[in-house]
Amino acid sequence: MSYKTIQLEIAERKATLSLNRPQAMNAMDFTMMRELAECFESLHNEKDVQILVVKGEGKVFSAGGDVKMMVASEDFSDFGLIMDTITRLVKAYYTLPMITIAQIHGAAAGLGLSLALGSDIIVAEQPSKIAMNFIGIGLIPDGAGHFFMKERLGTVQAKQMIWEGKVHNGEEALALGLIDHNVAEGMAAVAVDQLVGKLLASPILAMIETKGILHQANLSELEFILQGEALGQGKMRQTVDHLEGIKAFVEKRTPVFLGK
Repeated sequence: MSYKTIQLEIAERKATLSLNRPQAMNAMDFTMMRELAECFESLHNEKDVQILVVKGEGKVFSAGGDVKMMVASEDFSDFGLIMDTITRLVKAYYTLPMITIAQIHGAAAGLGLSLALGSDIIVAEQPSKIAMNFIGIGLIPDGAGHFFMKERLGTVQAKQMIWEGKVHNGEEALALGLIDHNVAEGMAAVAVDQLVGKLLASPILAMIETKGILHQANLSELEFILQGEALGQGKMRQTVDHLEGIKAFVEKRTPVFLGK
């Protein structure tokens, strides 16, 4: 299957998926969301693949959702379809019967960070800019960002980090528990290759079975949060603060929020 915004390569027991909109900092427009959903769903049929590495082409992993797409769809006519597609891609990714690894360099923000956090293992370079920054445009996390932040940080810290929207480098993200490995700039690919080699030399079928048991147990909560995010995001998309946030983003100025 060929894609416009992503690339998938399969070599024996390993697959590599590259987000491929480097000219847009791998921001996720609807086409990329749909292609990710289709790709993850198709990978469920690749019985020989035991590891999936997700990375970004160009200078960053992913800057998150495409804000220009948000501005263009202010009539909300396609919002339900967008959220349904995000739900599809998250559930397909979370239930993959393989070990998933996010290879982060540059920015991993918003929906891009939600995708990375859905991985079993996260490797990030020290200068990376890791941020759950939906709050900056008056939105809540989607892509199951609430679920994955809670899994890694616990409820209280997840809330506070989502509210703050702060940008963290690799060292800070590791200390917080957001990522699993912090490596030097330019070394993420090498570190991931070494990790893949170690995993493929391990009893990986047992590891995948453990993942399946734990993820299946959490699936109902994941679905509940995805539904809540879709409803909550719909409300937030219609607020004055969100409209101000995206306009300020496009105009490259500090937003003035009114709590409306």
